[in-house]
Amino acid sequence: MRLIVDRDRCEGHGVCESAAPDLLELDEHGDLVLLAEGELAPEHRQQAADSVVICPVAALKLEG
Repeated sequence: MRLIVDRDRCEGHGVCESAAPDLLELDEHGDLVLLAEGELAPEHRQQAADSVVICPVAALKLEG
């Protein structure tokens, strides 16, 4: 399972960062940075799922 960011949709609200602090952060420009790219570790899957649900512009999705 991988977490995917649609950079065209992302508006940098940052609520996903609060749901998945081990996986996501906003940089100094307000751009979302994936801290864990590729296959998610089992202990990060719930955070990833929470971030997908909480994103106000549906810019995140889980794949795989």
